[in-house]
Amino acid sequence: MEQSSKDPLHGKRLDAILEELVEYYNGFEKLGEQINIKCFTDNPSISSSLKFLRKTDWARTKVESLYLYVLRQKKRDEMNSGK
Repeated sequence: MEQSSKDPLHGKRLDAILEELVEYYNGFEKLGEQINIKCFTDNPSISSSLKFLRKTDWARTKVESLYLYVLRQKKRDEMNSGK
C-alpha cells in the first residue's frame, strides 16, 4: 500500500504552483506586491518567471512559502463559508 505524503508541495509542479498563485492574486501585479521580485514586477510571464525560479533557490522558496500560505487561507475560507 502506498503512503501518501502529507507535504502539500509533494508532486506539485512549479508551473502549477505559479499558475495557481497568479490566479489567486488576479495577476502578476498583486503577486509582485506579495513577493517583490523582478520576474513578477517587470514584464512578467509564466515562462520567464519559471526560468528565474528554477535557477534561483531563494526566490523559489519564497514562492513555495506563499503557496503554502494561500492553501491555508483557502482552507480557512472554505471552513468559514460552511463548505
